Amino acid sequence: MRKTSQERKAQIIDLATSMFARYGYARVTTKMLASACGISESALYKHFESKESIYREVLNHLREKMELSELDRAISPESDVEKILFAVARHLIGNFTENTELWRLLLYSSLENHELSRQVFQTIRMPYIKILSRKLSKMIKSGQVRKVNPEITARCFVGMVMDCNLGLNLWKNIQKQDFGIDEIINNTIPIYAQGLKEAK
Repeated sequence: MRKTSQERKAQIIDLATSMFARYGYARVTTKMLASACGISESALYKHFESKESIYREVLNHLREKMELSELDRAISPESDVEKILFAVARHLIGNFTENTELWRLLLYSSLENHELSRQVFQTIRMPYIKILSRKLSKMIKSGQVRKVNPEITARCFVGMVMDCNLGLNLWKNIQKQDFGIDEIINNTIPIYAQGLKEAK
C-alpha cells in the first residue's frame, strides 16, 4: 500500500533520527536517507528541500517528544527547591533514557561542530536550563532561594545531571563503580538544594 505524504514524511524523520544518531550529520547523505526509506533521492526532495531541513525537522520532532511544557507546569506551583530539582532531574533522565538518540545527536554535534550544532544544544539541553533558571529567578525574588546567578546555577545543575546520566549509560562498562541513578540523585540533590536555600 502506498504511503500518504504525511506517512512518508514521518518515515523519513524516524529513519533520519536513527541515522543521524548512529552516523552523525556529516556522514549521512540524502542518498543514504532515500535508500533507507525505499524511495529515490528526487522523491525525498519532494518532502524536504535539503538534508539541513530534514535535520531541523528531526530536532523539532525530538523537542515535541521531550514534553518540556509538562515539566514547566509541574514545577510552576512548587515552592520547595529540593522537589523542583528532583522533578527536573527525573524528567531529564527519563527523556534521555527513553530517547537514547538525544545523547548521540548531542555528542555528534559537539564533535562535528557542524552549522546546526548550536541548534542541537538549544533543542536538547537549553530548555531544561531555561525552565530551571526561570523558576530559580522567581524563588530568589520571593526570598526562598539565596541570591545566586540563576542561569549559572541552572547550567551547572543540568550539566551535573546529564553527566551522571551519561556515565550510567555511555560509560557504564568502563567505570568500576556501578551506582544507580536513584542512588546518585538521592545523594546529590539534597546537597545542591541545601546550598540554594536562603539561610534563616
